[in-house]
Amino acid sequence: MRVLSVAEKPSVAKEIARILSEGSSQQRRGVSQYNACFGFDYDFGNGRRAQMVVTSVTGHLMESDFAESFRGWHSCDPVALFTAPVVKYVPEDKVDIKTNLENEARRADELLLWLDCDREGENIGYEVIEVCRGANPRLAVKRARFSALIPRDIHHAARTAGPPDQRMSEAVDARSEIDLRLGAVFTRFQTLLLQNPFDTGVVSFGGCQFPTIRFIVEREREIEAFVEEPFWRIDVEHVRVDHATAERARAQFEWARGRLFDRLACVVLYEMCVEEPEATVVAVNRRRTTRAKPIPLATVELQREASRKLRIASDRTMAIAESLYQRGYLSYPRTETDKFKEGTDLAGLIALHTAHPGWGPFAARLAAGEFGAPRDGGHDDGAHPPIHPTRGVGATELSGDEARLYEYIARRFLACCSRDAVGDQTKVEVSIAGEGFSTSGLAVLARNYLDVYPYDKWEARTVPAYEVGEAFVPTSVELSESRTVPPAPITEAELIGVMDKHGIGALARAARRCVASAGGSRAMRAGAARRAPALRVCAPVRVRPAAGTRITGRRAARCSPAQGRTRLSLSTLQRCKHASTLRSAAAPPSSRPSSAAA
Repeated sequence: MRVLSVAEKPSVAKEIARILSEGSSQQRRGVSQYNACFGFDYDFGNGRRAQMVVTSVTGHLMESDFAESFRGWHSCDPVALFTAPVVKYVPEDKVDIKTNLENEARRADELLLWLDCDREGENIGYEVIEVCRGANPRLAVKRARFSALIPRDIHHAARTAGPPDQRMSEAVDARSEIDLRLGAVFTRFQTLLLQNPFDTGVVSFGGCQFPTIRFIVEREREIEAFVEEPFWRIDVEHVRVDHATAERARAQFEWARGRLFDRLACVVLYEMCVEEPEATVVAVNRRRTTRAKPIPLATVELQREASRKLRIASDRTMAIAESLYQRGYLSYPRTETDKFKEGTDLAGLIALHTAHPGWGPFAARLAAGEFGAPRDGGHDDGAHPPIHPTRGVGATELSGDEARLYEYIARRFLACCSRDAVGDQTKVEVSIAGEGFSTSGLAVLARNYLDVYPYDKWEARTVPAYEVGEAFVPTSVELSESRTVPPAPITEAELIGVMDKHGIGALARAARRCVASAGGSRAMRAGAARRAPALRVCAPVRVRPAAGTRITGRRAARCSPAQGRTRLSLSTLQRCKHASTLRSAAAPPSSRPSSAAA
């Protein structure tokens, strides 16, 4: 029996042939110079042996377009494209690949599809079936399903191959036809309408492109409409010295009101605190707290975190991940699944890393008993597991962005298999002249997953020991001024997250196209240039230190931003006490952005 195996990419075909033949395949050139053929004998088990030829395509073999009579810009009314016939055909640059498949199919008894196990892969598989059965109608067809290019998965996929899923392929055809019709109708309509008056060129439309650009435009409008405003807050600091050890413990107390946009109101409250500065401890709350380990890694989260924490663009991230997958280092990188199924050999996957000089010692700790079951992220696409390493690496085996991305994925996987970090949190509340202030401290008891996952920060914060009813005089009570700042321009990481939230794009492929189409905007370029941009659609207002005011009697003088403090004389305090009604920051004017924590 002769079996024709077809992979989605030449590199995947080469790796599959190497695994199935155990390195003994014979390579020969096909009709297409980039799609070689690999021949060898293979034992499927149960006495079933076959001569196998492995070759490949390069992504989609066919394209969709309108019938020839509808392709001209002025061939019909744009609305007619909603019902115009759509045809699939092999483009000129793929004819050699088509001929190669036809030649191999004529000599084969069975077609074994090794396309990526997602909807796009299923659709490419049916394109291959159409071409091969056109040359050999009696060809039997099977579908190999795998998630990693490693011997265990590949041999299992070859021996348990089943029928392809036509419904998944038709879903892709439906989406493709909808995209084609909507894009062609509105692009043609907009271009013909606007081209002459405005000399615009082609004004394109895309089902993902337009809502994605909307998010960027909305952020730009928020930035342009933003009006900067000053606000004030009271800062309290207390430094306690242990006379036995001479150690100093410092506590920074935050005002319960947060901030006020009414300077006079804030000055009056500050006056009260200065005249009666004694602080009384009204509550000390201690509780055990945890920091949850990350959930298993899905595609959108990988793109977002790589952009945010590694500063690698989403398209570059996916190109690297796919390259690592094709070389057997990672599982399939396009997945919506963020939970491991029962029965997954997590212990075996952890053991792959015990020899690594960086994170190997932590992997050994997990193998020795510190393992914790991964969290359930709540999503399962039913096709692939979460992204995880499938092969260990040496210290210098990878380099550059490949090494950085692999390290992130490996550390993330080990963190998922660890335990939550544990700490004791202490919150101290004090009252000064009726105004509430609080501070909090943290003692980290067990770092656990944080030992291998440096991308999360959970640092200990020490505060002096306080008891309820204790009274003390703060080291300083200061009135500080700052100004609101506009939300940051939207970033690529944020845009990917918003697209995922609103269900825009088909996983990584469409996400990359949409981000690329939006990438020329000023907002995207500005956001990408920032070291630590805001990462929410409607970012809360943040603050930066601004020039303060030093008040002495009736005179007010500007001071440098470094000073940025207000100290008041006794005469000023007395006058402020008879001021008008206080205006709280809890209800700022409607033109003012949200007064969430600065």
